[in-house]
Parts: sequence; C-alpha cells; structure tokens
Amino acid sequence: MSAIGARDPAANEARPVAPGRKTRVLIVDDSAIVRKILAEALSGAPDIEVVGTAPDPYVARDKILALRPDVLTLDIEMPRMDGLTFLRKLMRFHPLPVIVISSLAQPSCRVALEALESGAVEVLGKPGGPYSVGELRHSLGEKVRAAAAARLGKSSTGTGPARPAAVVEPVLFSGDTVIAMGASTGGTEALASILTRLPAAVPPILITQHIPREFSRAFANRLNEICALEVKEAQDGDAVRPGRALVAPGDYHLLLRRGVGGYCAVVKSGPRVCYQRPSVDVLFQSVAETAGAKAVGVLLTGMGSDGAQGLLRMRQAGAHTIAQDEASCVVFGMPREAIALGAAERVTALAGMPEAILTAAASHSSPAGTGPLPRAH
Repeated sequence: MSAIGARDPAANEARPVAPGRKTRVLIVDDSAIVRKILAEALSGAPDIEVVGTAPDPYVARDKILALRPDVLTLDIEMPRMDGLTFLRKLMRFHPLPVIVISSLAQPSCRVALEALESGAVEVLGKPGGPYSVGELRHSLGEKVRAAAAARLGKSSTGTGPARPAAVVEPVLFSGDTVIAMGASTGGTEALASILTRLPAAVPPILITQHIPREFSRAFANRLNEICALEVKEAQDGDAVRPGRALVAPGDYHLLLRRGVGGYCAVVKSGPRVCYQRPSVDVLFQSVAETAGAKAVGVLLTGMGSDGAQGLLRMRQAGAHTIAQDEASCVVFGMPREAIALGAAERVTALAGMPEAILTAAASHSSPAGTGPLPRAH
C-alpha cells in the first residue's frame, strides 16, 4: 500500500500471529495524550508490543508498510482523513485487524458501529484521561489478543456487510419458547446477519454481546432499524415476549426470570464471569433454570470460553443448543470450547443459523435416541 488506494497483493488477508511472537500494534490517534495512554495501557502485556504511533491516516499508511503491525487501533475523528474512510480503504487494499477507539458521544457510537460493519473487529470507548490507564490494561489487551486471532473474511471489503434479501418463513412455536444468543468478537455482524433474516413472528430473544457499555444501546437501536422484529437494549423488568429481542446493556448481566405474567428480563451488576460483564454464561444458565427444554441456545463467534458452560447447562436441561462452525467464525474460541464440552447439539455455519434456530424453536423434543443429558454435579 504505497499510497492509500493502491492494492498490496501480499495483503489479501490478515495473517495470524505466529505462536511465541509478540503481537505488534500500531496506535493511530490525533491526540498525543490518547496515544500515550493507549501505549502505556499495553506496556505491561508480555505478549504485546507497541511498534509505533501515528497522528493521522497518512502517517499511519507509511508506518503500516514500514512496521508491518499485526493489529491497528484506530481513532474515528481525525484530521485530513476520518478514521471510517481510512478503515474502508484499508480493508479493501491492505486488510488488518482493527480496533476502533471512539468517543462516547452518541454520533460517534453510531460511526463506531458503522466501522464494525466495514470490517473492524472490535470497538472500545476512548479513554478520558491519565487515570483511565488502569481500567484499560485488561480490556485493551484482551481486545488486541482477540483482534490478532481474528480471521478477516470476504465481508471485510470496506463496503459494509451484505444484508440477506430473504427473511426466513415463520414457523409455529410454543408460547413458552425462548431463544438465548451469545457472542463476542465478530458478533455484532453475526447477530445482524441472523436477526435481519428472522421474521417478526419469532419467539422472544435474549442477547448477550460483549460490547462496551457506551455502545450497547446504539447497537440495539441499529438492529431495530434493520430487523423485522423489535430490538431494544434490555431494562430490568422488561417483558420477554414474542417478536422482541433484548440486548444486554454493556457492563450489566442479563438474565431470564419467570414473572406473574410470563417471562421477564433481569438486568443487574455483579462479578465478572469469564472476565466478562455481561456474561454469556450468566444468561445461558438463567435460561436453563427458567425455561429448561423450552429454550434454544445459540453460541456465536468470539474469543475465550464464555458461554460454553452455560450452553452445556442448557443442553442438560433439555434445550436445543447450536454453535457456530469454525469456517464462518471471526474467532473460533467460544464455540470451540462449547463443542469440546459436548454442549452443542448442532454445529452450523452462520448462513444457516436463522433456519436452524427456527427449526429448533418449533420442536422441543429431545434429539432422537438421546434424551436430555444428565445434569453436571
């Protein structure tokens, strides 16, 4: 990429970091203070090396060629060229795993979600000052590791995701049916791909996506605009009803409980589980306890193991459980752990998820010849 817009034939796809080698990070931000904060936040990670910084995309272009970073952190609002424009060019001509660093203002949150649609693999709120370093150390390091493990697919072309044209036909389902979905890295686009193909007449859906608290509402609102069903950020006490999907607020756990009039959502704080809040395990375990065999569990792309134990609990309770396959995952971490535990009744490509989910929701009988798995002790 000798100039922005000149294709680098050697960079058709990001290559994974070799085992034992540090992940090389280039920080791109117009604020010298923010560049310093991000570099300091990563300085203590033994497996990560900040190889350089850049104040704008033009300097970043040259440093990408010279330093060959594995991961880029990218500000959205920068002089000379905004980060979103640069990201789209980068994804088209020189794909790299990109973590978007965005301000917390709602317009910036919306642009950050557009960046995820355009090929960025993670999003993080911009630090507010030097005292943010401590809280950034874990979250930024984990996002860099997830980005380094990400596989950039054909959708990372800088043009945004291709939305499926056809909505899957609705099926008959029990009024007690509930669908629980969990995802992390790559999950925002995986969820959009699934939900845009589901009909409005769908069982209630609960979603835990690992996303910073500043962006979860904008994410839910964006899904609501492009889906046939209602999508909203969950509030404590929300009715869990057909035709509605509730998204866990960032930094809060989402649980399912049965109230007087039916299912309801519980939104609460609490300890991190698998280093996450919201945690997929917390959601899945509550669904296993509350809905049992009337549930469908879906575990999508993401790094780590969050959701694997919860999906196992769901299967043991008689629920249908589905994990995303390796070929269609951005990061095959969470589904891989669930499959290894025997938690996934079915492994499905992302393209087949809508049909698989609705088929599972239409039938709550146990898989032929197996019956519910025994509960773990």
